[in-house]
Amino acid sequence: MEFSQRLGAAAELVEGRLRTLLDTCGPTASTRLGAAMQHALLAGGKRFRPLLVIESAAIFGLSQGHAVDTAAAFECVHCYSLVHDDLPSMDDDAVRRGQPSVHVAFDEWTAILAGDALLTMAFRILSRPEAHPQAGVRAALVASLAEAAGGRGMVLGQMLDLEAEKRGEPKEPTLEHVEHLHSLKTGALIAAACEAGAILADASEEDRAALRDYGRALGLAFQIADDLLDAEGDETTVGKATGKDHAAGKVTYVGLIGVEAARELLLAEEDRAIKALVRFGDRATTLADAARFAARRAH
Repeated sequence: MEFSQRLGAAAELVEGRLRTLLDTCGPTASTRLGAAMQHALLAGGKRFRPLLVIESAAIFGLSQGHAVDTAAAFECVHCYSLVHDDLPSMDDDAVRRGQPSVHVAFDEWTAILAGDALLTMAFRILSRPEAHPQAGVRAALVASLAEAAGGRGMVLGQMLDLEAEKRGEPKEPTLEHVEHLHSLKTGALIAAACEAGAILADASEEDRAALRDYGRALGLAFQIADDLLDAEGDETTVGKATGKDHAAGKVTYVGLIGVEAARELLLAEEDRAIKALVRFGDRATTLADAARFAARRAH
């Protein structure tokens, strides 16, 4: 099966599971909060992070059914982050995935609460026996996701991003600063999604470390591609406004080192991600294709 077909199949599986989980773990759909959560969570999207969970689990022989709840939890966190990122006080984006952002479709306070609810729903999903029969594995999944999403991961990365934009700090950003920022803002959740399959399988620390290394490189490749798309992409294709990063004074790879150097760095991170999978052989073919997909979105 081609990678695009695997991505589409995973998206369909996860989307169906998210609909069920909204009914069982979320507020009533007829409420304003429930409607806003549905708007955020079921608006399409690539479902790239859920795919990483499912395919990393497949390396160890686990079926999609064994991984789908964990994949859904990661998507809840990702969608919460998008809802909050789009807020006027953050990145101020009116369009997400080709439709009005939640704060535009509803209002700002509803968007904040919908994001909060999606974040906490993710941990409700992981705490249930449906995620994994062993409590220790569920606890490890919760700990990993919390670390990646919180004040030592994605949230810290967003803080560093906004400090650069809103406060001009640091005044002279370096490549190391940009890599650190984006390894947290984008890379932390992606790396945790890659490791989640190994946690589900109770795999060795060596296997977990290899998948973390793969995910870190993949996360940076994904972000560099995003920077290139913002600089050169088309709004219709990207699904949100482009050209905003430069106008907002954000610290990006393109802004710091230019388009051509960013493209070279993108290819280097793609290569680093694929090399991290060597220990898994042909079992990691789809993950290797995911790295190529992430990098080549910008071509």
